[in-house]
Amino acid sequence: MRKLLVLQHVASEPLGVLDPLLRQAGFRIRYVNFGRDPFAQVEMSRYDGLVVLGGPMNVDEVDRCPHLLHEIEVIQAAVAREIPTLGICLGAQLLAAALGAQVHPAPVREIGWYPLKLSEAAASDPLFRHLDSSTPVFQWHAYTFTEPEGTVHLASTESCLNQAFRYRDFAYGLQFHLEVDAPLIQRWLRSSYLQHELEPLGGEAHARAVEAQTAEHLHRSQTQAAALFNAFIERFGWRKKRTLLRSR
Repeated sequence: MRKLLVLQHVASEPLGVLDPLLRQAGFRIRYVNFGRDPFAQVEMSRYDGLVVLGGPMNVDEVDRCPHLLHEIEVIQAAVAREIPTLGICLGAQLLAAALGAQVHPAPVREIGWYPLKLSEAAASDPLFRHLDSSTPVFQWHAYTFTEPEGTVHLASTESCLNQAFRYRDFAYGLQFHLEVDAPLIQRWLRSSYLQHELEPLGGEAHARAVEAQTAEHLHRSQTQAAALFNAFIERFGWRKKRTLLRSR
């Protein structure tokens, strides 16, 4: 059975709709929740894949969250071993940092649904060919990153240039949240520790606007999310076959 490591920062940011897809594909999933165990240590060689989830902290808050440095080391170990890796939101920023990019405050805080501008490379990408620019994606972030060297730029929004990238054929960073469902979005909008992030955008009025947008866009987004995540899962079998062929 293939083993997948999930780096989690808070209980309210899980795998979401990606979880059942991974389990259906036969993965054994191990969560490491740094919110519960901030000093946890991980050995990446024991796993076949890595997913790094989002969280309310920022990459530059290592004094408050020293586990962020360890996470970057874990990601670098996964990259060195060419292990399929997926970073979501904070996870994408950590992947970018692990590849040598700079993570910094974004010019605009994005919370809600935003149209995605796909690059030319996205049309032929194994994952991003399943997305289209007519369907907005859900965002919740105030930081962004420079484009890591040696990566393929896949998507942007009007207010945030770097929304997605691919490193070689096995590692992806997604600034946005395709893993969300309606209860998870509602949980974030009503979370006491996230309320301060809504205030600069209008507080309760913005939360109500996001709820309306969710009713309009979520179904189409989830359809595309399932296709993209399944394509990521296929990376595992494809890489195994390629390795076997190369070893003959």
